[in-house]
Parts: sequence; structure tokens; C-alpha cells
Amino acid sequence: MPFTLKPEQGWTVDADTTRYLASHVDTGDRWVLNFGPQHPATHTTLRLVLELDGERIARCTPHIGYLHSGFEKLAEHLDYNQYVAIASRMNYLSPIANDICWHHAVEKLFGIDITPRCKVLRTIMAEVARIQDHLLCVGAAGLDLNAFTGFIYAFNVREKTYDLYDFISGQRYHPDWTRVGGAMQDLPDEEMFKTLVRKLIDEEVPAALRDLETLLNRNRIFMDRTRGVGLLTHDECVAWSITGPIARASGVKRDVRKDEPYLCYADNWDGQGAEAVTFQVPICTDGDTYARYLVRLEEIRQSCSIVRQLIGRIPAGPLDVFADAKVTKPRKTDVYGSIEGLIQHFELVMSNRGWKPPVAECYGANETANGELGFFIVSDGGPRAWRAKCRPPSFINYQTIAKMCEGHLLSDIVACIGSLNVVAAELDR
Repeated sequence: MPFTLKPEQGWTVDADTTRYLASHVDTGDRWVLNFGPQHPATHTTLRLVLELDGERIARCTPHIGYLHSGFEKLAEHLDYNQYVAIASRMNYLSPIANDICWHHAVEKLFGIDITPRCKVLRTIMAEVARIQDHLLCVGAAGLDLNAFTGFIYAFNVREKTYDLYDFISGQRYHPDWTRVGGAMQDLPDEEMFKTLVRKLIDEEVPAALRDLETLLNRNRIFMDRTRGVGLLTHDECVAWSITGPIARASGVKRDVRKDEPYLCYADNWDGQGAEAVTFQVPICTDGDTYARYLVRLEEIRQSCSIVRQLIGRIPAGPLDVFADAKVTKPRKTDVYGSIEGLIQHFELVMSNRGWKPPVAECYGANETANGELGFFIVSDGGPRAWRAKCRPPSFINYQTIAKMCEGHLLSDIVACIGSLNVVAAELDR
């Protein structure tokens, strides 16, 4: 169930900002300043055109479109496994979460129920990705406001998540780990994997959180720069379709893991009556930058709790769906040792006969670190999507930047952008 972070401060926009917004008259005497597209505080390639009235932001016009990656169009030219390499690059802060979400949508289209072992491992890695993403966000929030030490606290632990990626997939940054009906490979050493995960969630992450909270939570400078800055109300978040920590920091009680459960967030995930993992959804009602920081810290703790519940319950058995699905690549021993395995491999890799999805359309969504990430797929029965559309949380959340900044000082825009955790590859797809 959702729970509200305490204490609730009930901060409001500072008095100077309130007076400016109430008495503002467009005199035409303004400075126009380009903030970005390559500015140290934007963390990415985005551009804000600011009209300044002194040091106050009278108007903020956001611009996007500096990567020109064409991520969605590429889905029409790559099959359902190949496209995972593109999906992971939409969010380079927690790429494995995008891998999991893409194949969640594809498996929904195919009508595939993955194995219990695969569900547990995907859930664990999805929560590790949430920890990874939030650590960068809260660390960078300190960095942007001159608390460089906080960034180091967060980034040191974040490197350990890359070690996990490397262990399961052989790649540190973009694991491209999932496949239709399973994953690229099973765990090379299950006991070693458990040891690495337990050390991460029981020792390294809690220590980093303690350091971050000691440094920032009651830090006078950090609090003055974040409280009452970038306010969004509950109704504004709903009207703009904002999701994730930003919405929950404004009192919106929405989490896809609870409202539309999947993987181990749903009951009976193993087909034998297993109960869903238990966790709480942190809610704050202040709606400012400081509240978004607090919500992300608590979500890291909840993610550690979820992983702790699952790490000792990894089922035995196959990782991939092999039975009669004919959608996963056969094991190498089957490819080299049986004609059936060789034919299945040939049809999936070399011909257009392997993939036989229904002629249909579907939408699959996951709760990722920045909110609801979803893929809408239209299939014509071929080996690749006829059309694919992504609902990226950063693209939706970024639209609020003008509302958050107008009336504030120029220096406040840094705190606002940091609290949105914008990923450029999700803006220009």
C-alpha cells in the first residue's frame, strides 16, 4: 500500500516568486538566454530558451531533437530480438529496464508466459536498474547544487551495478540481456550472482544512502535550493500524464507494479500460488524538488527489500521457454547436435519463417525509474514490428519544465532539471 513520507512540510513557492508571478507585466525589456543544448547542468543534449527579467525566468521554452536517433522507426527494420539493442539505448541510465519492458510487450503480443526462473531474474534486475538510476539522479542533484561529495557517494556504488550487468551478460553498459521468451544466457554461476547481489543490497547501497542522507537531508544550502522549488500539484501531474517519482512526490498514488502487476509483482507468478513480492509505494504531497529527492531515496530502499525477498527464491529449471513456443533460440548443444535445433536456429536467424506473431496490436508497460515506460506494437504477422511506438517517461515528464521554472531565479533551473532526471535519448526517439 502507498505510504506518505514524513514529515510533510507543505512548502510553497517563496514570497519573491509569488509576488513576481502575481505582478508580472510583459514590458518587452528582457534578456534571451540559451540554456543548452550542451550545458554542464543539463546532463544531456536539450535546450531551453529563457526570457529573463533580471534574474527571474519570465518564460521558458523547451526544445528537443538533438540526437536524431529514430529509435521507433528502427523497430520496423530489426526483428524482435535485435531491437533490444535499440531499446536499451533509449535510457542509458538503467538500460536493462528497457530491455525487460520491450520483451514484456513482445511476449504479451505473442501470448508467451515466461518461466518462473526468468520472472525472478528479470524482477531482480529491474529493481537493480531502479537503484542504479536513482543513485545517479540523487547524486547528480547534489553535484548540481555544489555537493560534489554526494555524487561520489552515489557513483561509487553505481559501479557495482555495472559489475552485475557484466556478470550476467558480458557487457557493462548496455547488457542487451533479454530475449523473446527468456534471456541471452542463464547465470554463469548462480551462487556468485547471489553473493554479488546480497553484498550490493545489504552493504553497499545502505551505506551509500546513509552517507547521502547525512550530507544532504538537513543540509542548509541543499534544502534552501530545493524546498519550494519546481512545484507541481497533484492535479497538474494527472493532467500532464506525469508518472513515477515526480508524480508520487505530488501525491499521485500510481505505480504500474501495483496497479497492473507483472513478473513477480503479481500473485501466482510461478503458477503454483506464489504470493507477489511485498513493498510500499512512497508518497509525498509537497510536490517540490526536495520531495522528489526524498521519494527516490525511499524507492531505493523498497527496491532493496524486493530483491532481498527474491534472491533466495530463484527457482531451478529452464530460463527460456522451449516447449512448443518456437520463439527462442535453441541451446548451442542442440544447434550442433540435432537437426531440430539447427532448423529452429536457421528459421529464427536466417529466414523469415521463425517469428509467427498474431496480426494484432498490443501495449505493454513497466514501472521504470522515471515512471511508466510502455511500448505499443502493431504486428502484421511478420518477423518484426510493422509499427512500434514508445511511451518514454522522460519525454512526458519534460513538458513540465516551463511550469516548474517560470518565476524562479535562473539558478533554480539547475535544481528543476536535475529533479526531472531527463534522458535525452527518450526525448528524441
